[in-house]
Amino acid sequence: MPVTLRFPLSTLLPTLLFACFAPLAAQAAEPPAMTPDTLTATMAGEYALHAGRLDEAADWYLQAARSVEGDAGLAERATRIALLGNDNARSARALKLWRQRAPHSLAMGAAEATLSLRDNKLGAARRQLESLLRDPDPRGWRYAVAAMGSGGKDPKATAQVLGELVDADAVPDDLQTWLVMGGLAQRLGDAALAERIVAAVIEHFPDEPRVALLRASQLRESDQPDQARAVLATLAKTEPMTPDLRLSIASEYDALGDSAAAAAVLAQGPQDDQLYGLRASLLAKADDKPALRELYEELKQGAASPDPARRLLLGQTAEFLDLHAEALEWYRSVAGGPPRAQARLRIAKVLHDLDRDQESWAALRELQADASLDDDARRDGYLLEAELRLDDGDASGELDAYARGLAAYPDEPELLYARGLMWERRDDIARAEADLRRILVADPDNVPTLNALGYTLADRTTRYEEALQLIDRARVADPDNPAIIDSHGWVLYRLGRNDEALAELRRAFALQKDAEIGAHLGEVLWVTGHKDEARRYFEEARKLDPDNRSLKRALEKTGA
Repeated sequence: MPVTLRFPLSTLLPTLLFACFAPLAAQAAEPPAMTPDTLTATMAGEYALHAGRLDEAADWYLQAARSVEGDAGLAERATRIALLGNDNARSARALKLWRQRAPHSLAMGAAEATLSLRDNKLGAARRQLESLLRDPDPRGWRYAVAAMGSGGKDPKATAQVLGELVDADAVPDDLQTWLVMGGLAQRLGDAALAERIVAAVIEHFPDEPRVALLRASQLRESDQPDQARAVLATLAKTEPMTPDLRLSIASEYDALGDSAAAAAVLAQGPQDDQLYGLRASLLAKADDKPALRELYEELKQGAASPDPARRLLLGQTAEFLDLHAEALEWYRSVAGGPPRAQARLRIAKVLHDLDRDQESWAALRELQADASLDDDARRDGYLLEAELRLDDGDASGELDAYARGLAAYPDEPELLYARGLMWERRDDIARAEADLRRILVADPDNVPTLNALGYTLADRTTRYEEALQLIDRARVADPDNPAIIDSHGWVLYRLGRNDEALAELRRAFALQKDAEIGAHLGEVLWVTGHKDEARRYFEEARKLDPDNRSLKRALEKTGA
């Protein structure tokens, strides 16, 4: 599978988004002793939170906070839960108590700004955000970014506030702050504001490579790929070139759809097996067989030693080149260690690609029965067999692979999860739900399973309230995960809460350009009358994955 390289700024924002909801452990004094009533309310709040009933959880925590004089922590928790539940009324009640008890808290200020953005009180939001940006504590700007990134329902309104803050010279004169602000403007979809911020950053920090990266990213986002490539071409000549900068440049090239150029950038400087692997994946993604062949020959020069990792990489590169016989030789020469189990899986895959199916199944059965391997490797043997059976259109063989795997490893979550997705794909929702719930019996807080089950119920049944509770449980654990935000937006749409759904789906797509998220966003835009914008997202989804099932369903439903 091709490797996806991430631009560092895009990974920083989700971390910052959680900042305004983080506990203030460093600022908290010794908590007051809890009374029996406080403890009862707190336990009830945790129970409701675990069940995905965010409104009840917020109420219980607010009750607990009121029963303990001077305690800010419980009021903070009530506010955070209410904000997570997008409940402005409850958020305001909890925030009022939190403000009384911790009036100078950065986290409280961020929560206040978040609520103002959600209430469309833009003047108040601007003042609160400016206060955070000008706070003597150097962390203040992070809380401001967190509030803007997770606050308003209307990205244009949030972008307007950000623009006013830039005009007021409220942004600290710090490179990282300006870079994140530029990334935030891009996420909010305001190309003009992003351009202004980039211009300001270039003026303040003209020789900083990270500024050029932001410029390239901004040009790419505004559909100016040639100009973005020109910036990257100049940047690639930077001396000295740090490893992080090289990876970031490669990431931008890959995001532009130029994986061959990304691989060429990575080819500069010292090499190790990780870089070789990235280059091979990128060249395979670009289908650049001549360059991949050159890399293969380069790797072979260092293959005299019996290094298992290098031989595994050589096998994978030969496989990319469709040199199946050579791939088998390399894989069979991997002597031991963790690469050996991976090589055995690849041998089965190559044999299947060569239509030597009986040998492939025999290799997998041998691996599945090998007691010298760890359980993960043997489990992966069942998962691969099911995948290959699916590729063959062998429905009974796929099911048999899962059945044998679960007979060997009862209640193994990876196998149950994969089989659950198989049942969903076959429109057998009852069995899909049964497998996913088996995982939750053993691991009630399994976040991917909570999300998968919640999404399945939202997408394939009318049990929307139950779906919302499951998804909310996942959101509590991982509030900035784009897949979970997408599920939340989708169930809100199913519940008829279209404005809230649009806000969530826009945030999910900003965090991760994904065909399924784009299809969901396009459908909600279409049914709310924004057909031109919907067509734009449908087209973006087509470019990402034209065969996506959600996209096909959305296009069929809307007729777009």
